[in-house]
Amino acid sequence: MTRTLLAAGLAAAAAALLAGCMVGPDFKRPQPPAVTGYTETPLPPETASAQGTGGASQRFLSDREIPAEWWTLFHSPPLDQLIRRALANSPTLAAAQASLRQSQENRRALTGEVLYPAVDASFSAEKQQFSSAAFGQPSVPSSTFNLYNASVGVSYSLDLFGGGRRGLESLGAQVDYQGYQLEGAHLALTANIVTSAITEASLREQIRATKEMISDLERQAGIVERQFQLGAASRSDVLAQETQLAQLRATLPPLQLALAQTRHQLAALVGAFPIDAGQEGSAALPEFRLDALELPQELPVSLPSAVVRQRPDVLASEALLHQTSADIGVATAAMFPQITLTGSVGSEAAHISDLFSGPSAVWSLGAALLQPVFHGGELRAKRRAAVDAYDQAAALYRETVLLAFRNVADVLRALDLDAERLQAQVKAEATARDALEMTQKQFDLGAVNFLSLLVAQRQYRLTQVLLIQAQAQRYSDTAALFEALGGGWWNRGGPIPPVPPTAVSAK
Repeated sequence: MTRTLLAAGLAAAAAALLAGCMVGPDFKRPQPPAVTGYTETPLPPETASAQGTGGASQRFLSDREIPAEWWTLFHSPPLDQLIRRALANSPTLAAAQASLRQSQENRRALTGEVLYPAVDASFSAEKQQFSSAAFGQPSVPSSTFNLYNASVGVSYSLDLFGGGRRGLESLGAQVDYQGYQLEGAHLALTANIVTSAITEASLREQIRATKEMISDLERQAGIVERQFQLGAASRSDVLAQETQLAQLRATLPPLQLALAQTRHQLAALVGAFPIDAGQEGSAALPEFRLDALELPQELPVSLPSAVVRQRPDVLASEALLHQTSADIGVATAAMFPQITLTGSVGSEAAHISDLFSGPSAVWSLGAALLQPVFHGGELRAKRRAAVDAYDQAAALYRETVLLAFRNVADVLRALDLDAERLQAQVKAEATARDALEMTQKQFDLGAVNFLSLLVAQRQYRLTQVLLIQAQAQRYSDTAALFEALGGGWWNRGGPIPPVPPTAVSAK
């Protein structure tokens, strides 16, 4: 019993020693940047407010959690329904999920190769004839016989220096990378749908306002034409009015084209064809308007130390850094001895009925040692290349972090200034409207000339368009903030539901 316990202890110690012997660096996650904020000057506790659509004040809340379905904060059932449809049909998500599954299967394949022995069963049957001359007896007749062989072979490569386990570590990091790429695709898809819906709503408002102004100018043109016929207006007044009307009509087709293109983009994002954008029924895309979207009034602002643990692009870059670190170990282990153990047991007989009886048993045990001696500098060059790849990945990781922080800072500053812009634009639109009404009354009374009326009309039209754009910008930048902070995917509570395949499965 004592010898058995001693042998078991020695075996366990040897296994632990082998398991702990892994050449190459052990990966350590980069520390978050030692910064306490995003912008060069502190943000106000809340933004400015304004009257009308999208004018509510927004509050910045530090270290507040982000919901996984952040788009629901806009309180738009059509938007929620469209995003659910996109998540169930997006080819982009389907491709990212397939890439993740592929990396997982590659890791499983290497796991079986590194951690477990390979066991193979074989059977062979052959007919042979040999000449007795090969044995120095040419007079003896040649002999023909059958030979049957059934055997089981086992082989196992000892991972003495951890090259195989570093390979598993590398593929594990690749699995992490593909997982974060999937999260990034999910975040980009949902954010693009939200911003496209906001763009559509903005364009519809601009088209509506432009059509109303065209109607107003058409009525005004009719009045000027009658005044000209009565001698109360000059021909130049008529031409000026017609010119402004034509210029305004010319702005309508580009808006209509942009709206159509936005609808086509939404169709593609949800995995539909452009024709579906204008159809009715279950396949139709909903129409969006700004006044049907609610501006979120509480904006979560994650701590700087949390952003690098939340954004999928930063985490994907970190996974690539981990992979290149493990690849250094793989390249280093290739420079050390490699030991392979082999064994087989089976039966060999001249008749198949004797295959597993009598003196037919055959077996073998073997061990092979491979020590690289001279490869013309190949192995050292590969290790140096692996180190260079790690240095490159480290630089790209730092760049990704810098771009992430710049992205967050840009959006936060934009949200603050968007509110001030909208506040000023609301005042400008109201002032321009009052000025137009006053000028119109003065023109009707003959107190001002026609040129003053045209200027007032042009100013009011411009302020209307700018107001709609300012309203839409607040919605878009709010969505951009949720995207910049990572989208709250860590609060989902489970993986992204798989997108059903559209082609015949090869499984």
